[in-house]
Amino acid sequence: MQNFHISLADTSPTSASQIFVSTDGVFNVRAKVLGGGTSINAGFYSRASESYIKKVGWDSKLVNESFPWIEKQIVHRPILAPWQKAVRDGLLEVGISPFNGFTYDHIYGTKSGGTIFDRFGRRKTAAELLTSGNPEKLHVLVHATVQKIEFDTSGKKPRAVAVVFEDEKGNQHKAFLSKTKGSEIIVSSGAIGSPQILLLSGIGPKAELEKLNISVVLDNKFVGKGMSDNPLNTIFVPTNRPVQQSLIQTVGITKMGVYIEASSGYGESEESIQCDHGIASAEIGQLSAIPPKQRTHEAIEAHKRNKKNVPREVFRGGFILEKIATPLSTGHLSLKSNKIDDSPSVTFNYFSHPRDLKRCVDGIRIVEKIVKSKHFTNFAQCDKETLDKLLNMSVQANINLIPKHTNDTESLEQFCKDTVITIWHYHGGCHVGKVVSPDYRVINVKRLRVIDGSTFTESPGTNPQATVMMMGRYMGVKILRERLGRAAGL
Repeated sequence: MQNFHISLADTSPTSASQIFVSTDGVFNVRAKVLGGGTSINAGFYSRASESYIKKVGWDSKLVNESFPWIEKQIVHRPILAPWQKAVRDGLLEVGISPFNGFTYDHIYGTKSGGTIFDRFGRRKTAAELLTSGNPEKLHVLVHATVQKIEFDTSGKKPRAVAVVFEDEKGNQHKAFLSKTKGSEIIVSSGAIGSPQILLLSGIGPKAELEKLNISVVLDNKFVGKGMSDNPLNTIFVPTNRPVQQSLIQTVGITKMGVYIEASSGYGESEESIQCDHGIASAEIGQLSAIPPKQRTHEAIEAHKRNKKNVPREVFRGGFILEKIATPLSTGHLSLKSNKIDDSPSVTFNYFSHPRDLKRCVDGIRIVEKIVKSKHFTNFAQCDKETLDKLLNMSVQANINLIPKHTNDTESLEQFCKDTVITIWHYHGGCHVGKVVSPDYRVINVKRLRVIDGSTFTESPGTNPQATVMMMGRYMGVKILRERLGRAAGL
């Protein structure tokens, strides 16, 4: 847990975090490591709502068997940090009720959820679920990077036959699909990776593929379309003493369509002010003083240099986060080149739908109330002098703050637009009914499925990782049952 920000800040070629910037100007990170996003995220574990399960048409009995299968292996009950307790009490004080205690369930009110960090702060990831597999039948190539899928196009429908991959030395290989009935390739590379792999393999909008000299296997205009990201806006609350580190443990699930979460404890020493703790930390914040298109690595470097002149107390404190639950703004993904190592061009169109902007303003107003709540002011102990200093230094220190004119709707709307970042809950690009069927088979293609968040039209729960992992187990069981049914001649 202590290395959470350091992992995100490491953008070297061997890092688990692979940075990309959306065309909206928002920094983003993909996980280039076994275990995917569970290996670099903030660890919060909270299930999808019952209504979500119903909406996507999953078998609720199998869903309710699959969640505990994950939980028994890698999920823990967190020991609530003081910051998380203060946010919990603040949420209840401002009316985000009832208090639902500790629960994995998605229900209105305030609760604490699970975490994939154990009590020693060690991370458990989806990769550990591999230990439930049969080692005799499981081969994991950790240094293999998929380049594309190959197809036999001689029949009426293209049939997936092999995966081309590159090893750590840059040599290319092919893994061929067995001819056994029921054999298939499952793409599970996330909302950015899965549409990218389909496009590189020749499945996607014909004109886009031809532009990059990619042979068209199947013309499907929906691949890479309908991309969504849940916009995140954060407010940094200073304290005049160091704060214990915590990632997300508490959440307020409001009926306004916003979720309120919190994190704390960045930069607790003089030395840490000298180093970069990543894109979502107090030090880097959202570069809110810089227009989105100008948020470059050079801009970050300049802000880091300026940061050294900022008083140490500026970095003591934590964030209250406000996330839009089901954004109506959507975007798209397209290839920049025909190389897998080039992150695709992604546009999310944050706040292009007016209702998203209104919900952000509503969410910021809740955060303002929490910051002023009795429980919170007792905890934060932020004196006027420190706060004034923080306000004056905010441009230089690039820390997001509540706007000074808090009653001015215009300024809150501008605050939402200027300070938007990601909480890494992007989804879409391979939607059910458009790219894949309800059983996640790629439409009009044989022996190929996509099973991950790229198939979602909305992000499940407050944080999607619980549902994404559950979906893996759920679909694994469904596929096995299908195969056994076929073998038994049912």
